[in-house]
Amino acid sequence: MGVDYTTVTEVPGSKVTREQLSRTYTRYRFAAEFCEGKDVLEVACGPGLGLGYLAAGARKVVGGDYMENFLKLAKKHYNGQIGILRLDAQALPFRDSSFDVVIMYEAIYYLAEPEEFVRECLRVLRDNGVIIVCTVNKDWDDFNPSPFSKKYFSIPELFELLDQHGLEVEFFGECPVHTDSVSDKIISAIKRTAVTCHLMPKTMKGKEFLKRLIFGRLQTLEEEIKDGVVEYSPPVQISSEYPNSQYKILYALARVP
Repeated sequence: MGVDYTTVTEVPGSKVTREQLSRTYTRYRFAAEFCEGKDVLEVACGPGLGLGYLAAGARKVVGGDYMENFLKLAKKHYNGQIGILRLDAQALPFRDSSFDVVIMYEAIYYLAEPEEFVRECLRVLRDNGVIIVCTVNKDWDDFNPSPFSKKYFSIPELFELLDQHGLEVEFFGECPVHTDSVSDKIISAIKRTAVTCHLMPKTMKGKEFLKRLIFGRLQTLEEEIKDGVVEYSPPVQISSEYPNSQYKILYALARVP
C-alpha cells in the first residue's frame, strides 16, 4: 500500500492560521502571472485549491495527483470544468510539448527521483516553457520535515537540480521569518523544542489542535482560493548561490531557454 498523504495535506474544511491561508493564496497568485493565456499543468495538485484560480486566466488548466482521495474532492468541486486525473510526477501521461507551464507546490520532497520529474517537465513543456516549484525552506531555523519526505532541497541544491538541465533559474522567498517580538520568540522556542523532542504532531489534525492552543481562533480553508481572502505579498527575489534562512517558503522559477 502506498503512502497516505491525506494526513499531511490541507484539504477543504481544514482549520488553518492566517499565515497558512496567506501561503496558499500566494502560491497561486504568484503562478497566475505566468499562466495568462497558457496551457498549464499542476502536478501534485492535491484537492485542487488553486486550479480554478489559475483557470480564470489560463487557456487550459490540468490538475493531477497520485492520491485518489484528493482527486475525488477536486472533481466534485469543479464538476468537469477542469481536467483532473491521477498521475505519477516522474512519468507524466502527456505527449511531448503539451504545456507552457508546469507547477509543483510543496511536493518535490516526496519524490523518490526528483530528477525524473524535471526531465518529464522538459519533455512536456514547449519552447520558452516555465517550471514553478515551491518548497518549505529546510534552512529555516524552525523547519519541521514531513514524516513522508524523501529529500528537502536547499537553494543551492535545488538550483543544481534545475540548472544541470540547462534551465534558467531564479529564486524567490516568501513568508519572512519574524523574530522581533517576544511572542515570536516564544512560539519559535516551543516549536523547536517540540521538533527536537519528537513531540510535533505528525498529522494535520494534530497540528490543527496545537495551532488552536497557540494562535486561538483559526480560519476554515475553502474549496477554492479566491482574491480578497488575504492581502497579497509578492515573493521577494533572492540569491541562488547561498542557503537562505530568512524565509520560510522558497520558490524556484525555471525557464526553458
